[in-house]
Amino acid sequence: MKYIVSGGNKLFGKLTIDSAKNAILPIIAATIMCDEECVIKDIPLYLDVMEMTLILEKLGKKISFKNGNLIISGAINTTSVIMAETKTLRSSIFMMGSILSKYRKAILTYPGGCDIGKRPIDIHLAGLKKLGIKFTFANDLIYCDASKVFGNVVELSYPSVGATENIMMASTLLDGEITVIKNCAREPEIVELARFINSMGGKVFGAGYETIVIYGVKKLHKTEFKCIGDRIACGTYLIAGAMCGGRIELDGIDPNFLLPLIVFLRNSGCNIDLFSDRIILENFSRLKSIEKIETETYPGFPTDLQSPMLVMQTISKGISIIHETVFEARFKVASELQKMGAKISVSERYATVVGVSKLKPAQVVCPDLRGGAGLVLAGLVAHGKSEIDEIFHIERGYYNFDKNLKSLGAIIDKVD
Repeated sequence: MKYIVSGGNKLFGKLTIDSAKNAILPIIAATIMCDEECVIKDIPLYLDVMEMTLILEKLGKKISFKNGNLIISGAINTTSVIMAETKTLRSSIFMMGSILSKYRKAILTYPGGCDIGKRPIDIHLAGLKKLGIKFTFANDLIYCDASKVFGNVVELSYPSVGATENIMMASTLLDGEITVIKNCAREPEIVELARFINSMGGKVFGAGYETIVIYGVKKLHKTEFKCIGDRIACGTYLIAGAMCGGRIELDGIDPNFLLPLIVFLRNSGCNIDLFSDRIILENFSRLKSIEKIETETYPGFPTDLQSPMLVMQTISKGISIIHETVFEARFKVASELQKMGAKISVSERYATVVGVSKLKPAQVVCPDLRGGAGLVLAGLVAHGKSEIDEIFHIERGYYNFDKNLKSLGAIIDKVD
């Protein structure tokens, strides 16, 4: 599948942001810890979500979708997560913490996902070892033994989101034990996982801060839950509105999740109004470049918005230097943008962008999820018809991306 994009239209209208993919995936994994029915409301059918539910179904969970809700129930019948889906889905690693929490043993394959640089799981393993969990490795498999697991103080060497979530889940069912995670990730998705676990009767405190405390409980119970809006999708639409010009209103999002981006957009010349659960952006002039953009862990500027922001700089007036501190291969999209006339030079973890007055249409290929979304934004401002191929990358993390953009006035079609 590919997108055919005809650029040059301004964007106007209102859009409701879907539930956050990066919150939903660990929450789906966390349902392994509960045999009773868990209802996750208003689930967008991201490709990654479908892959995750397929893995659970193969493990023995009962999965159904009804009225836009995902319903998960029953117990798994195997602790071996050895299947093809794990090779394409990074989030399959979350199965480790949830299975070990309830069943005390697991066998997993190494996780897959976008090729955006080294994504080792050593921080996950080091943290779990502090809980007494033992690991052996053979034939690309990870054998996990949590028969002698206990609560402990775990200080992460880096505030890894995945490691924080895995340790939280592994500690949830340690009845009577206390686990403290220091230097943990602070992302809103961490807070959502803690809220979900607590809605089932867990006791997780401090999520959103640098230290999380988990009081182990014996059992979890059924729940109904709705996730926060997707801050990365929202940020992508905000950047689209800034680049194309016009006026857009995005509902169902807490602006506090996107403050670094909002500051950048205002400095670029956009007018932005903030409310408790919506953002209004307006722009009718050429954007100004941001001199330096550096990705950071939350609450800094997110690496997942670096590619769309890089694209925005290609048509902004001035020069921008972008420093990618999280994933060293995030600049693969640069070579595709150069086909469209962008002036970008890349040196290791830095990209220098000299803004041009306009981009030209071209045939390009998505290198990864966020880079692919960035190429769509480039197509929206290139006067003429662009083809963006291998859009399965985009659909892993953006639900109805083409339809949402079309609702705002973009000319974009999905074709075989």
